[in-house]
Amino acid sequence: MDGLFAPLKPVPPGLRPVLGILCFVLFFLGWGIVTYGGFVQPLFLASPGETLLKGGELFVEYGFAGDVLVTVWRVFAGFALAALLAVPLGILMGAFKPVEAFFSGFVSFARYLPASAFIPLLILWAGVGELQKILVIFIGSVFQIVIMIAVIVGSVRTDLVEAAYTLGASRRGVVLRVLLPAAAPQMAESLRLVLGWAWTYVIVAELVGASAGIGHMIIEAQRFLDTGQMIFGIFIIGMIGLITDVLFQAANARLFPWAKGR
Repeated sequence: MDGLFAPLKPVPPGLRPVLGILCFVLFFLGWGIVTYGGFVQPLFLASPGETLLKGGELFVEYGFAGDVLVTVWRVFAGFALAALLAVPLGILMGAFKPVEAFFSGFVSFARYLPASAFIPLLILWAGVGELQKILVIFIGSVFQIVIMIAVIVGSVRTDLVEAAYTLGASRRGVVLRVLLPAAAPQMAESLRLVLGWAWTYVIVAELVGASAGIGHMIIEAQRFLDTGQMIFGIFIIGMIGLITDVLFQAANARLFPWAKGR
């Protein structure tokens, strides 16, 4: 047992899923003890069983599957737009220091601006339709991606770049054949992390002026003090995020096999 807790020692592959499942089991066990034991009133925290029943009602009676699909569309649309702009800009900033010097101050300033603060302006500019929700996610994601990609590309070992120049590579060749392959695994990991943040932005966007979506369902449930529906909506977001995360990791391992030993 002591060997498992050695600093930075990897967990055996067969043990990792067991530990992950055990964490969920303990969480639900604690939740059940608190609710079924009467330590918290149902008004403030629904029990696991009640939450599951409310979730069934949402899908069967209220068309919650449509809300889920709408929210997933908004997240991936906003995130994709952010990535399309931010990844090339981040690569340029990381590879070329004059570009970094030009953009770094503005990007550092902009990434501290809360996306939720733009909602009133975006409602004025884009109304309360889909574009407004997508732009909230875009604003919340784009500057974070830019700075993370720039740092990753700029951290590639300089000896690799010098070796490429020695072998006659052009500047374009250095970027495409040295910097990008070396930075690609970490760039993909940074996109995976920011995609998780995008889910927080979409729920904030859906709390204002939305007629569909998981966030809209949660705010409607809050009006009726239905904690079961609220908790179920939150759990659905977590489940979608977990599935997306696992798929992202699997795709990264397949696309960048040279990074497995890092």
